Amino acid sequence: MAKKARRKLDEEAEEKAFDFPVFDEVAFADKEFGLTGAVALGGVVALVLGAFAWVCTSQGLGWYIPFPIALLLAVLSPAYLGRWLPKSSAFTKGDWAGVIALEFFGFLAVWFVLVTAL
Repeated sequence: MAKKARRKLDEEAEEKAFDFPVFDEVAFADKEFGLTGAVALGGVVALVLGAFAWVCTSQGLGWYIPFPIALLLAVLSPAYLGRWLPKSSAFTKGDWAGVIALEFFGFLAVWFVLVTAL
């Protein structure tokens, strides 16, 4: 009896062949160009935050003022970058996670380079 059931399942699987969905090149390109803009704006925000942190550090304010501000602005970046970018509604959580990581680690890199170089 088990052989009959297996044959029936195999026949049903052959009947229901998978059809690939139609690939929308325009929507894909729009999303990727929008994500490129988000990454560019994230890089600019990282540069500004790094310079702000360096100014705070060089004035003797310590790390405890610019670090939480930069962390908060990096986490909230989907809110303010989403308003500037028209195609941001198509971004996934992974896309936003990449922008947040770029902002935060870019901020740290700029800050550390400016502190050690100047």
